[in-house]
Amino acid sequence: MKLELVLIPSASHGHLPPFVELSKLLVDGHDDLSITVIVIPPRQELRTPSLSSYISSLSTMPRDRIRFIFLSDADRLNSPNTEPDFRSYSERYKPAVKATVAKLNDPARPDLSKLVGFVVDMFCTQMIDVANEFNVPSYLFYPSSAAFLGLQVHMQYLCDVEKYDVGELRDSDAELEVPFLTRSLPAKCVPSVMLNKEWLSVVLSHARRFQETKGVLIDTFAELEPQAVKFISGGDSSLPEVYAVGPVGLGSVDDNQTDEVLRWLHDQPYRSVVFLCFGSMGGFSEEQAKEISIALERSDYRFIWCLRRAAPTGPPREFANLEEVLPEGFLDRTAEIGKVISWAPQRAVLASPAVGGFVSHCGWNSILESVWFGVPVATWPLYAEQQLNAFEMVEEMGLAVEIRNHFQGEYMAAAETNRELITAEEIERRIGCLMKQDSDVRDRVKKMSEKSHVAVMDGGSSHHALVRFIQDVTDNISSESCG
Repeated sequence: MKLELVLIPSASHGHLPPFVELSKLLVDGHDDLSITVIVIPPRQELRTPSLSSYISSLSTMPRDRIRFIFLSDADRLNSPNTEPDFRSYSERYKPAVKATVAKLNDPARPDLSKLVGFVVDMFCTQMIDVANEFNVPSYLFYPSSAAFLGLQVHMQYLCDVEKYDVGELRDSDAELEVPFLTRSLPAKCVPSVMLNKEWLSVVLSHARRFQETKGVLIDTFAELEPQAVKFISGGDSSLPEVYAVGPVGLGSVDDNQTDEVLRWLHDQPYRSVVFLCFGSMGGFSEEQAKEISIALERSDYRFIWCLRRAAPTGPPREFANLEEVLPEGFLDRTAEIGKVISWAPQRAVLASPAVGGFVSHCGWNSILESVWFGVPVATWPLYAEQQLNAFEMVEEMGLAVEIRNHFQGEYMAAAETNRELITAEEIERRIGCLMKQDSDVRDRVKKMSEKSHVAVMDGGSSHHALVRFIQDVTDNISSESCG
């Protein structure tokens, strides 16, 4: 019998690509399984040229048993000219998703497959209602860390059961005893999304709905986050069955030799280049950019630096004239040893033997890529849950050195508003620690890299979890037949 899973991602850099890679793993894991990915348009503030390009590329991606259906702004409930807030954004696409799935499920279709479930993004839990209308189970895909999932469900318990006032943590020196880490978590490393009343209500509402799903797929592996995976998989977390299936989709790299940066990297010595990249929403002020440039020149390491200007709202922009921003003569003096660019093919750069360290915003995809390719990280979180990711990388895993962490800004704002200026001296010192060739951090990263590769092989922990998930999906048919 042909089986169909519907995947509903959140359209952002951190969420859509892992969903696409998950769909490939699922069809590879079962010959009778097909995937339909329903792509909701990204929110206005997330619409970057690189994200638009990626979404467009899906239309031409070779996709045996994978179908992409792209909704438009016009499919949104109410006026397409009215931008809903984050809370209601996915909600307004429920009628369009329902209509789309109804067409797929039309008994008159000659290619009809048996609908066996929905897999929804952590920000699209409203689509659980649509799955319920089709009388099929829903599953959650969580493309972030087990620790953040642990924090989300732990905060939901504290607020709903213990009636804890999370707002007391803002600007606090307290440390929280949390079940998903082996050590206490400083309040200053709790992501700001948890400390803002409006955002907290969104976090809690999603966490409550996680419990309605039949299972949770998460993009991590048991060996990387043993304590967090143990917590979310246990009865105390209130979650259903958990499948740690990551790292998802890192096996292949498009090593485009026409890319100038990759050609330059090919000629650099082994582990000699420090790579600085801060994600799709990461940008800096002119003052901070100057401090970074001074640090790079003083350190004398080769470098690739993805630099953009922070914007008050929305994605960062390119600096109009780098020569006016960076120290006089910097670009000329470093022309042979460095590249200052606005964008780089991150995975391909990290895969290069020439890269010896990664200064990162600590987005979860970036962390998984650094681990996969065995590149140690210097943590510089900017927004979202990156504070927690950075703390976990440095203190819990020992896979990174810290440049900065303690701050509390807006959840999805990478602007430099009220952000502490990190001096060139501090940056230079931490880059030196990062690039040290015989460090304990580098040794631990190498060992964890090997574990990440084993995890996704036949018999590995993540491969075993994926097989269990696919078996659960196919068992839905057996259960229905018995009923």
